[in-house]
Amino acid sequence: MKHTVFTTLAALTVAGMAHAQSVEITHHEDRAGMIGSSETFTGTAYVSPVFAPKMNDVSAGEVTFLPGARSNWHTHPVGQMLVITHGTGWTQERGQPRQMIQAGDVVWCPPGVEHWHGATDTTSLTHYAIQAGVDGAAVVWGDPVSDAEYLQD
Repeated sequence: MKHTVFTTLAALTVAGMAHAQSVEITHHEDRAGMIGSSETFTGTAYVSPVFAPKMNDVSAGEVTFLPGARSNWHTHPVGQMLVITHGTGWTQERGQPRQMIQAGDVVWCPPGVEHWHGATDTTSLTHYAIQAGVDGAAVVWGDPVSDAEYLQD
């Protein structure tokens, strides 16, 4: 009996290994970033991909906003998670007060909720933006955030 159980476990282990994939490492220097488009950002934002959609259309990007930089108003069909890794910035949901965000904070932007995020007028901000796509689209871009909207208290 012991021999049969051991043989069965060994066979299952070998069979599982035959179908296993290897760990994949993408080094930071191999992920080319770019200055964010003026069609979707105001000011200077550097956007670097972290990972492309591999898990249920989920992707992530690292975005660094220089002081005064921010995204346009936008929505996400499945929502978006922001993990703030450096600096201080602002985020705002349309029709709500602007909120301060800083390193260590995590922001959940629900599906379809129009919002923006970026640096303050005097500090930079870096965050990981994690979102899933629907039919290949993870974001629907809107109008730029005006200076009056951006600087309101």
